Amino acid sequence: MPATAGATSGRRWVQVRRSGVYLLGRLATGVVTLLALPLLCYPRYARRWANRHRDRAGRLLGTPVAARPEVGVAGRPWADAATPRDLLWLPVNAVLGVTLGLLVLLCVGNLLPAAVATPLWWAFAPADRPRLFIDVPVNDWTTALTLGPLQLLLLTASAYAGFPAIARTHARICLKALSPSANEQLTDRVAVLTRTRAEVLDAHGAELRRIERDLHDGTQARLVAIAMRLAVARQAFADDPRDEQFVAGLLREAHESAEAAMTELREVIRTVYPPILADRGLAGALTAVTTQCGVPTRLDLGDLGRVPAAVEAVVYFAVAEALTNVAKHSHATSAVVRARRTVAGLSVMITDDGTGGADERLGTGLAGIRRRVLALDGVVDVDSPAGGPTIITLELPCG
Repeated sequence: MPATAGATSGRRWVQVRRSGVYLLGRLATGVVTLLALPLLCYPRYARRWANRHRDRAGRLLGTPVAARPEVGVAGRPWADAATPRDLLWLPVNAVLGVTLGLLVLLCVGNLLPAAVATPLWWAFAPADRPRLFIDVPVNDWTTALTLGPLQLLLLTASAYAGFPAIARTHARICLKALSPSANEQLTDRVAVLTRTRAEVLDAHGAELRRIERDLHDGTQARLVAIAMRLAVARQAFADDPRDEQFVAGLLREAHESAEAAMTELREVIRTVYPPILADRGLAGALTAVTTQCGVPTRLDLGDLGRVPAAVEAVVYFAVAEALTNVAKHSHATSAVVRARRTVAGLSVMITDDGTGGADERLGTGLAGIRRRVLALDGVVDVDSPAGGPTIITLELPCG
C-alpha cells in the first residue's frame, strides 16, 4: 500500500511539473502574441500559431489531435473556414496565457524567497532582508522559522493542487476554441469520405486488374499447358497404347503443372483474404506475421473479442506491411505490435526502435496502409521523427 501511494504521489508531481512548464510556456506565447499581433493576424501565420497551441494542448491532455493543413484556399487565405477561429484565438491566448502564466510565475517566484529566507535571512543587510507573504520582512529567527515554512507549505500545496487543473482548463479552452463547428465537421467529413471513396475505387480497380493479370499470365497459362499435355497423352495412348513411357512423362508434367497452378492460385487467394485469418483468427494471424518478421518482434494482444472480417483483413495487411518496412528500411533491432479492443473499436500500434524518418511520399507502403484504413472509416497516425522511434497507430471501428 505505501509503495502504491508513493507511486501515485510521484506521478502527481510529474503532472505538476509538466503543468507548470506548460503554463509558463503559455505565458511566453501570450507575450509573443501581444508583441507580434499585427504579424500573426495574417491567416497563414495565425494557422501555424494556432496549430502549435493545439498540439501542445493535445499532448498535455493525452488527446490525439488531428493535424490541420496550412491555409489551403489558393490566393484567398481569408476564405478558409478555420481562419476566424485562428484569429479569435490570438486575443484569447494573449489574455488567458498571460493571466494563468503569471499565477504560476508568482507561485514559483515566491517559493525561492521562502526557501532562502528560512535558513539565510541573517546573511542579508537589514535593508535587503528577504520578505515573506509579499511584504513581511524577515528580521529574526522566529519570523523565519514560522512564516518561511508556512509560505513554502502553502505555495507547494497550491502548486500540487492547482497547476494540473489550471493547465487542463487552458488546454481544454484551446481545443474548444480551435475546434470546427458541427457544420464544418460535416463538410470536412464529406470531403474525406469523397476522397477515400475515390481512392478505394481506384485501389479496387487496380487490385482487380492485378488479380486478372496474375490469373491470366500464371494460373490460366498453366491450365492451358496441362490441357495440352493431357490431350497429347490421350492421343498418344490412342495411337499406341504400348508407348507407356511417353504417356507417363506427359502425365507427370501435367501433374507437376497442376500443383504449380494450385500454388499460384492459393497465392492469389491469399492476397484477397488470407486463409490464415479464417483458420486461426486475427490473433493467430498476427502471431504468424510477427514470428516471421526479420526483426525480433514482440506481440502484445489484449482481449480482441469479435472483429469483423473486413477489419481483420485490414489489420493483417497493415501490420504485415509495417513490419516489412521495419525489416527493410528502419535498421531497427526490435519492434512491438500492440492490439487492444477499445470502446470505439480496435486500436493497433506498431513501434520500432529504428532510425525513423518514415515518409508516405517515398513509396514505403504507408500510403497503402492509410488507404486501407480510411476505407473503413478508420484513423492512421504516423509518428516517425528523424532518429526514431517510429510509431504507427491504427484506429478502426468495429461496430
